[in-house]
Amino acid sequence: MGRLDGKVVLISGAARGQGEAEARLFAEEGARVGIGDVLDTAGEAVAGELGDAAFYTHLDVREEADWAHFVASARERWGRVDGLVNNAAIFRSKPFLETSLEDYREVVEVNQVGTFLGMQAAAPAMRELGGGSIVNVSSIAGFRAVPGSISYVSSKFAIRGLTRTAAHEFGPLGIRVNSLHPGGVDTDMVPGEHKTPETFSAQPLARISEAIEQARVALFLISDESSYCTGAEFVADGGLMA
Repeated sequence: MGRLDGKVVLISGAARGQGEAEARLFAEEGARVGIGDVLDTAGEAVAGELGDAAFYTHLDVREEADWAHFVASARERWGRVDGLVNNAAIFRSKPFLETSLEDYREVVEVNQVGTFLGMQAAAPAMRELGGGSIVNVSSIAGFRAVPGSISYVSSKFAIRGLTRTAAHEFGPLGIRVNSLHPGGVDTDMVPGEHKTPETFSAQPLARISEAIEQARVALFLISDESSYCTGAEFVADGGLMA
């Protein structure tokens, strides 16, 4: 028995990194997984390796039509949507006064608007089932300042508000909504200079997180094991915030 047997879960940004780790882990635990990304070659490769347990579709999280197609594809294949992980994100590092409006909007549209559109697209399908679970991937940057990353920090703070409000509105529908707040994760999105041992030397677990460690938290939140958790913020940062 897998922890996600019978569930259909959609994951954005699942062609690599943390999203890929989630897709592989969820499939191992019995889920059927929709992989959405703009990295078509990589996404198709992951879905191909997972076989009948997965499919890939091109997903630009800023586009309502792409989200509608993603949800519809899962329902056509498997008749349901039980879970969503809003994982897709981008990171840009510039000083505040050097950040153009275009720079700012690019990050906000992917990280914040993409999360909004994902919930709006998937929640009706979950409502038809009488419930489901949504995990919105924020960051510890959703709790604290990160100098030089105003657009990223703004978007990750916003995900906390999106999550809490959706949890209130979706709770009567049986849909749980929680946010996941990683610290540093060893993925392609994190610049190499932010992965050095010195970067993590002052925190209790003095190392960077592996993507699979974040995926395990997402697995708990998607599974029925977290059935009484909603509107909550789950921090997985090696103790940094402590």
